[in-house]
Amino acid sequence: METVQALVIGAGVVGLAVARALAREGLETLVLEREGAIGQGISARNSEVIHAGLYYPTGSLKARCCVRGRDLLYAYCEARAVPHQRCGKLLVATAPGQRAALESLAAQARANGVEDLQWLSAAEARALEPALRAEAALLSPSTGIVDSHALMLALQADLEAAGGQVLLQAQVMGWHTAPDGLHVLGVQSSDGEVSELGTRVLVNAAGLWATRLAQASTGLPPGLTTAFCKGSYFGLQGRAPFGRLIYPLPEGDGLGVHLTLDLGGQARFGPDVEWLPEGQDPERLDYAVDPQRSAAFIEAIRRFWPDLPDDALQPAYSGVRPKLHRPGHAALDFQLDGPARHGHAGLVHLLGIESPGLTSCVALADEVVQCLQLLSA
Repeated sequence: METVQALVIGAGVVGLAVARALAREGLETLVLEREGAIGQGISARNSEVIHAGLYYPTGSLKARCCVRGRDLLYAYCEARAVPHQRCGKLLVATAPGQRAALESLAAQARANGVEDLQWLSAAEARALEPALRAEAALLSPSTGIVDSHALMLALQADLEAAGGQVLLQAQVMGWHTAPDGLHVLGVQSSDGEVSELGTRVLVNAAGLWATRLAQASTGLPPGLTTAFCKGSYFGLQGRAPFGRLIYPLPEGDGLGVHLTLDLGGQARFGPDVEWLPEGQDPERLDYAVDPQRSAAFIEAIRRFWPDLPDDALQPAYSGVRPKLHRPGHAALDFQLDGPARHGHAGLVHLLGIESPGLTSCVALADEVVQCLQLLSA
């Protein structure tokens, strides 16, 4: 049986960031990816937004990793010439009754260490974005956008420069921990052959499959389950009259249908919230966008952009998020499930890594390294 010092399951943005960090700690690191290319799951189907850290409970792993990760990610993108832009975002109250909620979010953001928010009156918001309708707004200058695929390619290049490797079309069938502490994985290659790999350090960053793998190997913390939530996006035909991202106040189980921009200035809207049936198999997900969902999008968008043209939306893409809570319940924190809980040295599960996982990827990698007590002196 072959052995490697560190194995990471999943070549999404978080898995690649973790693998890069492990390799830079001097470990021989291998990433196992079930697909034929990196970043084909959650990392390929999101808004590509660099979040500022406004929404998350103070002291939570999400809040800490988002605020710190935002700064680390901007620095990394600048150092590695990854295309990105600090375009800023307006978080808007579209009705007088929403001002109190907007003030509460501003206080939450300040408690999280977000220090650059600016309160805007309706007139000040329109001066920045004349097509916008808002009673008031928060300007977040540190919100931005990034080319997520270019980011993953840069992380992969760093991993390989440090001696690591990504193995594609390598599906982890399961693993067990031997009496001597070696984690022994069964790995199926593209030709169907199953082989065994051993490692002392194993990080489960398998995204939509992470909970299933954790359950099969070490079990989950009490009460923890994963529900899948689909979010659809619609693209705008023509250019939008906005230079910044536009977000409504959060509602329900999401951040509301918001306007984001790509690096070419093209606008898209989403995601909405569509809870999938319990027990959904991640291998059988339907990513098709139902055109009939556009009616709800139009209603939501016209609250902040009344002049959205008729028939301007077209189905774009969708993504699925692994959420650790059920519909109608409070969102839970990222779950970094390490040896202190399950008792297996060298093993970390990353569970429920959805938004702001992209923003947090470098900071989350540091958290994994610390959890494994691998930090260099």
